[in-house]
Amino acid sequence: QAEDGIRDVERSRGLGDVYKRQVPDIVLDIRYATTNNFVGEVLYSSARCFLVKDAALALKEVQQDLKKQGYRLKVFDGYRPLSVQKRMWEILPDSRYVADPKGGSRHNRGYAVDVSLLDIDGNAVLMPTKFDDFSEKAHSDYTDLPEEAIKHRKILRDAMEKQGFTGIDTEWWHFDYKGYEGKPNLDISIDDL
Repeated sequence: QAEDGIRDVERSRGLGDVYKRQVPDIVLDIRYATTNNFVGEVLYSSARCFLVKDAALALKEVQQDLKKQGYRLKVFDGYRPLSVQKRMWEILPDSRYVADPKGGSRHNRGYAVDVSLLDIDGNAVLMPTKFDDFSEKAHSDYTDLPEEAIKHRKILRDAMEKQGFTGIDTEWWHFDYKGYEGKPNLDISIDDL
């Protein structure tokens, strides 16, 4: 089973290139390759994003749908090595926001992506919170927000769900792609992909 998972990731080798070839206008803002994240440390050696192939192709469809509505995607995170998951858990051992590394995360399988909306020109639009805001305001059903932020959250969620992604209750930016069940947690470094 682990070998199948590694082959899935191997098949999506160079996913950064897939973005460049198939989704050239997607914006990568890989926060864990910087200190601009809740850990305050650089956790990835390079700002690249990987997903299993089917999830990457679905993200392409999301981008095309959003462009018709005057928006684009910004990606904060995708595949995450299990060793990084362990470091995150050390800082924030709260399963509402960080998956316990004992069971792993869908990020560790290459089946989760953290995204936001931009306008068609690449400018930020109002969203409920900043990325990695671990408060009730980030919850998908929180309503004490500007109407524009609620509208953008719904546009993003609808576009993602239409292509087989599912959101979670506590983070408006996090989406899991279908088919992650039974896939192994991986600890392959970003540079080794």
